Amino acid sequence: MTTDLNTAFADEKARQLAAASDRERQFQARIDRGEIRMISPDRYEVLTGWDRGETFTVSRNARGQIAEIIAQHGLDTRADGTIALYASSPAWHGLGQIIPGGTSDIDTVLALSGLDFDVTTVPAMYVWDGNLRQHADQFHTVRVDTGAALGVVGARYAPIQNRQGFEFLQELVGRFDLVWESAGLLRGGRRVFISIRLPEAVRVDADGINDLIVPYVAVMNDHTGNGQFQCVVTPWRPVCANTERFAVRDAHTRWAVRHTAGATSQIKEARRTLGLSVRYFEQFADEETALARTDIALDEFHQVIADLWPLDDDATTRTRTNHAVRTATLTHRFDTETAQVGRTAYAAERAITGYLDHIAPRRPGKTMTEEIARATAALEGADDDIKSKAHKRLLLLRQT
Repeated sequence: MTTDLNTAFADEKARQLAAASDRERQFQARIDRGEIRMISPDRYEVLTGWDRGETFTVSRNARGQIAEIIAQHGLDTRADGTIALYASSPAWHGLGQIIPGGTSDIDTVLALSGLDFDVTTVPAMYVWDGNLRQHADQFHTVRVDTGAALGVVGARYAPIQNRQGFEFLQELVGRFDLVWESAGLLRGGRRVFISIRLPEAVRVDADGINDLIVPYVAVMNDHTGNGQFQCVVTPWRPVCANTERFAVRDAHTRWAVRHTAGATSQIKEARRTLGLSVRYFEQFADEETALARTDIALDEFHQVIADLWPLDDDATTRTRTNHAVRTATLTHRFDTETAQVGRTAYAAERAITGYLDHIAPRRPGKTMTEEIARATAALEGADDDIKSKAHKRLLLLRQT
């Protein structure tokens, strides 16, 4: 049968337009349901589910139709072109190597995530007067598999290898019949992460908003010489460079050790610290439930902001402008959170935490994007002090 090319072309264009129209309807439906919101003309934030707080960019064609949804995941690409991520279930961006239900085999996890590489140190060299010389006190950290330089370190630095550092979690995996939840690498392997889900979950305000908090143990390793090997207990599994980490007030949530010759033996101390952290989650849930049952007026929320970011009487015009912008942004986030969990101190805390993790300005370094700089700050707890202060300040409202 002969096909009229003009008819075939018209039919194909009709199918494309129908698909584009359906995509637009589905996208708008997610906005209408409160699942995503616009934060700039082409940038959106996810408001619900495991991917809450993640951001993505939408590109549009000349007709204004969605052409591509670009995940701001910040993850590296492996040599075979796949994303350097293992996960036990699909992440918000749909990328990586997925084993449904997960695996307890650490070697499989390291291979699928791209973490199966070692790091060594080589002398730092420089050229002077036409001659190659060695810097006696400086070395470069280098990936053994690719030869890529990762950072500059001192003579006492001893790399904590990925497998060596993550193995201590294998005991928990075996004892509680757990699986590895996620693993991946950022910035060419300069930073890597791995996580497991703990067996017990807690609920905030079970008779009210019934918000589920699932504890994870996340371990991060840094090969640049500027960071430590550290582990945290967190309600969110890392699956990208922009994953939120809640601040847990006064909890033993963070343990860290520098890359030195005795570091490996010290990692065993993390087991005791993690035990304390896990037990703390029940107390944490009680405090969050109290916040969820504490109503808060907008002027009270603004007073909390003023306490966290005080404005001096002699502040410059620029400082006052920045303060006003921050207050407006936090107010908008507060309105978004109240639509989800009510006008409560719990919504206020989520607004402040979300602002710090996903909106507050970050200056990227030479080897990272702003998204990765933001993720690094969240995972390393750069804002833990102000999050803790906000938590304590909001708890005072239940006594007034």
